[in-house]
This record gives sequence, C-alpha cells and structure tokens, in this order.
Amino acid sequence: MHVPVQAIDREIWRHSVASEGTRLIPEETPLALTYNGGTYAVMMGTPQNLEDFAVGFSLSEGIVRSVDDIRSLEIVRLDDGIELRMWLAPDQAARISERRRHIAGPTGCGICGIESIAEAVRPAAVVPPGQNFTPEQIMTAMQAIAPLQSINMQTRAVHAAAFWSPAGNIVALREDVGRHNALDKLAGALARSRTDARGGMVLLTSRVSVEMVQKTAAIGAPLMVAVSAPTALAVRTAEAAGITLIAIARQDGFEVFTHGGRIVACHATEVADVA
Repeated sequence: MHVPVQAIDREIWRHSVASEGTRLIPEETPLALTYNGGTYAVMMGTPQNLEDFAVGFSLSEGIVRSVDDIRSLEIVRLDDGIELRMWLAPDQAARISERRRHIAGPTGCGICGIESIAEAVRPAAVVPPGQNFTPEQIMTAMQAIAPLQSINMQTRAVHAAAFWSPAGNIVALREDVGRHNALDKLAGALARSRTDARGGMVLLTSRVSVEMVQKTAAIGAPLMVAVSAPTALAVRTAEAAGITLIAIARQDGFEVFTHGGRIVACHATEVADVA
C-alpha cells in the first residue's frame, strides 16, 4: 500500500482487561532513487511528498546543484515500493556514476552507504550571516508546528521539518517516519517553490545529528531549531558552517549552542518604537 497512513487492527490491554480496536499508523515504503536509469539509493520512508523528497535528496547529497539540473522526474509505484526516476544532463550523470552506490537505508539513517569517514564528516556549506531573530519569533514558530502535522496528529509516530519565513509564518512543513527524509522533503519543497531560505529558520521535531546540520546548510538557512539535544559533532559542524543551532526548545524556552549573536531581545525597529 502506498498511502501515508494505515488503519491496523490491534488488541488493547488496559488495567488487565483486553479489548479490540484499530489504530492509525504511518506507512513505511522502500523508496528507490534512480538517476538516468541507475539506482543510487534505496531509503525507507513515508510515501507522501515524493517529488519534494527526490529533489531535496538530490540537492543535499550534492548530486545536483539546482532543481533545474533535474531534467525530468517520474514517480513509479510498484508492488513492493516506489521508484523516483530522475534524468540528468549527461555530464552530471557521468559524475554520479563514479560514486553510485546501492544501499538499503533503514528509517532514521541519514548517511547509510557512505564509503569513507571523510565523506561522512564532510564540511557543511558556510551560511551567510543573515538576519537576527527574537526569542518570541523562535517560540512562536515552534508552537506553530504541531497543528500543521496532519500525519502525526493521526499516528503520533512521524517527524516533521518546517521552514519559517521572515514574514512571520511557516511556509512549508513536511513529515516522514525518518527525520532525515522529512528534512530532505522540506529542502525539495523550498527548492521547487524557489523560496530563499537565507532569512528564515529550519524547525525540527527531532534531535540534531551532524547530517541534519549538513542538510540545513545546503538549504542555506542561518538558524535551526530542534526539540531535542544535538550531538557534539553537530555543534562543531554548525559552528564551522555559521549556523545558529538552537535545541531543547520547550514551551518555557530553548538553549543556544552556536552563533548566539543572531538572537536579540527585540529588533531595531521595535527599539525605535519603544523610544
């Protein structure tokens, strides 16, 4: 089945008493990413927003530099999975043929199939300084995620990645059983809509590992916020990439791990209004 949510029969035990019912749970499907007829990767993910996933994965993996480098994209639904078939220019196809790999990526695995340590910890793109953000903006943005998580409201079992724009609203949110897939889907959605990420923030409902920082840097966002803690390598990578890394975001506040200068009590215009 290739729908994102399934109703599954279950037996329920509460207070030593059994009953029957159904529960909505997220689907998990093999997603094969192919370029010019060759399989590059097979990831497990939620079968939704697949065009976004194909584009975002291609960008974050460095397979393409722009959405325009993908000449065509076709979603082919098979009995046992889904193929995301992409065709690139001949010179790009020749380049990726040298690094093509066949992998099976389990849920939550963001660097499966990497062939060297150097590739796994590759430097992230350096993000320009960007604008400042107030604590109120960060808290408001994080609180706006939950009502937009349609799959998670049904299942309580998927991650989300969202993008908050300087206009003060969330312009895109994507969900997946894999946190890396959710962020790739978000990257694809922003690229396909030609959204400039340099002035906004990436919001995550998961922990922050190094590849999440690398993907955020590829998007170009100067700030990322997560509900869980980062790894030490993620902190070092964000520091080197010029990204403000905020984590452990709760209703009463958050913790800033890198480039805290972007967080200001209020904007200059607000100071002027007060004066």
